[in-house]
Amino acid sequence: MENAKIKSEAVAKRPSRVAGTLYTRPEIHEIFRRFLVQRPEPKGELEYVSPFTLLVAVVLSAQATDVGVNKATRPLFAIADTPEKMLALGEEKVGDYIRTIGLWRNKAKNVIALSEALIRDHGGEVPDNRDALVKLPGVGRKTANVVLNVAFGQPAMAVDTHIFRIGNRIGLAPGKTPEAVEEKLMRVVPKEYLLHAHHWLILHGRYVCKARKPECEMCIIADLCKAAVKTTDIPAPLITIRA
Repeated sequence: MENAKIKSEAVAKRPSRVAGTLYTRPEIHEIFRRFLVQRPEPKGELEYVSPFTLLVAVVLSAQATDVGVNKATRPLFAIADTPEKMLALGEEKVGDYIRTIGLWRNKAKNVIALSEALIRDHGGEVPDNRDALVKLPGVGRKTANVVLNVAFGQPAMAVDTHIFRIGNRIGLAPGKTPEAVEEKLMRVVPKEYLLHAHHWLILHGRYVCKARKPECEMCIIADLCKAAVKTTDIPAPLITIRA
């Protein structure tokens, strides 16, 4: 009887899962602590020189690789790094620079239209709030969140295909839509890690927790991961993960 009571008390003291995830709060904290140790200063891979060029680069990155976007924007940003210069360049010439990027015709149109809108409505400056950003041509919620986070240092979760996959695959923030995954991550990620969380998750998805074959043997959170299927049962962190 006494043993049963002790066991019951031990179970009661275990941390419960955070609502909507498969993880306890200490487990979530440990996941992001390890990401911090691995990449203390994570950065996106799009190249930019100002909030405006970042905005343009993110708009161009839809259904394209960062590598491909960077190749196109290096010469473009060398001559057009402000809305005024981009507008003066014109849609046709912008199109010539970004012709190697998917959907380039529509993107060239959007770049010119958002440049016009920035000049007309914001004095040529990129606004630092989501409501204003998503009103710009070609700018959706994900793009706005990237700009808010990277250009203005605001905690935001830009849910791309990598974050959407990880949120659902490992049960950290399961959701049927990017917005649902974003809402959960903003709620469950510890505040001290929120600023860099979307970069950590994107890079983890791009290089480790890949779509077709996740490289679990390379994963620093393999022993914490609650994915239904793994490619290995052996956690092998690449870095020291002591507190």
